[in-house]
Amino acid sequence: MRRRTFLAALPAALPGALMAGAAQGQTRNETPNRDRPDVAPGDRIDGATFASRSAAWGTHGAAATAHPLATLAAIDILRAGGSAVDAAIAANAVLGYAEPIACGIGGDCFVMLWDPKTKEVVGLNGSGRSPRGLSLETVRSRAKNGLIPSHGAIAVSVPGAVDAWWTLHERYGKLPWKDLFAPAIAHASEGAPISQNVGYYLQRSYANFTGGKLGIEEVDNFKAVWAPDGATPREGEIFKNPALARTYGLIAQGGRDAFYEGEIAETIERYFRRIGGWMTKADLAAHRAEWTKAYSSNYRGVDVYSLGPNSQGLATLQALNIMERFDIRGMGFQSAAAIHHGAEAKRLAFEDRARYYADPSFYDVPADWLISKDYAAERARLIRPDSILQTVYAGQAPTRGDTTYFTTADKDGMMVSIIQSNYRGMGSGLAPDGLGFMLQNRGEMFALTDGHPNVYAPAKRPFQTIIPGFAVKDGAPWLSFGIMGGDMQPQGQAQIISNMVDFDLSLQEAGDSPRWRHGGGSEPTGEVTPGTGLLHLESGVPAATRKALADLGWEIGESDGSFGGYQAIERWPGRYAAATEMRKDGVALAY
Repeated sequence: MRRRTFLAALPAALPGALMAGAAQGQTRNETPNRDRPDVAPGDRIDGATFASRSAAWGTHGAAATAHPLATLAAIDILRAGGSAVDAAIAANAVLGYAEPIACGIGGDCFVMLWDPKTKEVVGLNGSGRSPRGLSLETVRSRAKNGLIPSHGAIAVSVPGAVDAWWTLHERYGKLPWKDLFAPAIAHASEGAPISQNVGYYLQRSYANFTGGKLGIEEVDNFKAVWAPDGATPREGEIFKNPALARTYGLIAQGGRDAFYEGEIAETIERYFRRIGGWMTKADLAAHRAEWTKAYSSNYRGVDVYSLGPNSQGLATLQALNIMERFDIRGMGFQSAAAIHHGAEAKRLAFEDRARYYADPSFYDVPADWLISKDYAAERARLIRPDSILQTVYAGQAPTRGDTTYFTTADKDGMMVSIIQSNYRGMGSGLAPDGLGFMLQNRGEMFALTDGHPNVYAPAKRPFQTIIPGFAVKDGAPWLSFGIMGGDMQPQGQAQIISNMVDFDLSLQEAGDSPRWRHGGGSEPTGEVTPGTGLLHLESGVPAATRKALADLGWEIGESDGSFGGYQAIERWPGRYAAATEMRKDGVALAY
């Protein structure tokens, strides 16, 4: 939507409010003279007033990631004749070095892609299982306030990323496997400057891990890799990770077996034996990624796809199905009514998320019922335009037998939507001896309540927050997109789709638009936050909207940096548009 037509659709006072707020939503800088909430962005000659840039356009391929080096690696692979899958693997390997606060080969991976040969959306579940030798009784004995601790060996599950890459490459790769690791190995060996967000979160991780309050079995390996001189690197400082370069070299030469059955697996097993953990080489060797169904639901003419449990992807579809029952466009862009109805849809969807989402190999998830239009209509009838639902429950199913997102596209029409994560706070805090990466803490996401679908069990996949997004229009691929950040992901995905479908925002504008995030309610871990929760609003949300929501009864939360990060590629006839946004350090490129 161009600037002149966009502004015409808004109240006269709104553009100034959006611009004034946008500055407050940017990343804080330590220099006081730069921290000026009264300073608004510069003016673009075209496009929405709040847009940070325009999309990147190209005819042969595109890539959008949270780090410039990863995007460049993806483009280089595409230009060398690689597929979108090749480019995604190369980008992910670079991100594991350059953005370790969000991802790495110690974490899991989920993928949706458009297969141009079969003309369908294909899903891959690359999440790992809990250790076979770790019992429910032992987990309960380590619990704190009825929940699994966030850090240490008790929270570690099998890392699924490398096998997911291998599985993708076997089916869709064009270039030799070893070539995909060359950019990451070079950067990790030679070093590269730290970007702003990474420097900030590395410092926070250091304070967190070394504070002595988390019960992590050992942190010396973390310090040896990311703080060898007693402090983590800051923005612009050169960071090297030769240990990770060596690990990548082993994987490049030996494939997935080098990680799950060879020297790396042996090192991980010795490490856990040394610190008193449970992961074994046998746990790693048993892991396999699974091709899986991509569920879909139509939102006003657009088929939106998500992966089912053990991920939270169905929550996006559930929220959109409920929102579709209302005239969101008529309520107005960034209006209190639109945000109110979206937040209530989220609350309803998340209660089902807490009740039903779990590893489908242990529990028969009623997925088709959860995303049905009839069920959405039933749930939508609970929402009132002039009041907040004071108590929200999961629906009654019928009886029946943190994170990085990136996307790539190639000249053949393949589009890859991929998300990969170590989860909370960089991961478990545990970095196996000499390998240069940290292990995830996804095991924290099990419940401990008997009878709960997501209750802990050995060799079970925990509930997962990471979800790629995809949308198809008129039977053709339209949008490969994602939002990072825990429970923000389904909320953010629904907002992106609504921004583009309901309000005609462009690819870039849809991501730059101010966001909301509702926190509270029930969790798949069994945790329950009473009350109606907090509705966090980015600073760019208009003041009039903020006041109207508060008058409606919402408790407004601060703009706390919890609104995720966005990457996307949009397919147009004969060309691609690629976008990222200001909340991360990323770059989108196309050629």
